[in-house]
Amino acid sequence: MGKKILCVGLVCLDIISVVDKYPEEDTDTRCLSQRWQRGGNASNSCTILAQLGAPCAFMGSLATGHMANNLPDVTAQDFQKVDLSQYKWIHWEGRNAAEQVKMIQIVEEYNQTLQADQKITISVEIEKTREDLHQLFAHGDIVFVSKDLAQHFGFDSAPETLKGLYSRVRNGAYLICAWAEKGADAMGPDGVVIHSDAFPPDTIVDTLGAGDTFNASVIYALSTGKTMQEALTFGCQIAGRKCGVQGFDGFI
Repeated sequence: MGKKILCVGLVCLDIISVVDKYPEEDTDTRCLSQRWQRGGNASNSCTILAQLGAPCAFMGSLATGHMANNLPDVTAQDFQKVDLSQYKWIHWEGRNAAEQVKMIQIVEEYNQTLQADQKITISVEIEKTREDLHQLFAHGDIVFVSKDLAQHFGFDSAPETLKGLYSRVRNGAYLICAWAEKGADAMGPDGVVIHSDAFPPDTIVDTLGAGDTFNASVIYALSTGKTMQEALTFGCQIAGRKCGVQGFDGFI
């Protein structure tokens, strides 16, 4: 099977109510149907990686039943138990950033004992606008930044975001920003902006998890030796396809 991709972050229960139109504020709306499905950024990304055929693993807090509140995030002490020799890529969904930086430093120390082609690739996703997450910019070989965070910084497009935030990433890293129907862009140390158009389905059915799908597809493509341009295009294609189906089954 080869070495695996590890996703560190959240698994949760998503409860999705289907209605005939977006509800107006302070109104009652009849629910056409409802479904429960496993969610969480890191968990969703693992689902996509598995469907793409990548050997993968998830690390996060699991509940004993369907419903649970305030599950603890993974700590650096938890992460020390991981056998790093099993993995070629580790992806962190930005959550408890201070602890996640410690985890990444564990991987960086491990990488120093390896030859260049054996080192674990480190990626981070910064989706939420919380300021404490900003420290993760400097700790990834690949840094995914969300449209919401970009707009929080005052940027109006993915290329503008990359140019404005690239100084925050470490030397040699790639910064990636997806912008929904505008596609996605990436920039590396050469300062060149790489772009892929979006690939929307004929009918948009369900966008929940599209960002997680994009991230996982880019990671998969890069981990199999594709160029950044190829990876961006692949990520947009798979994310677009996902938006045309409910949930994550049967579209890859």
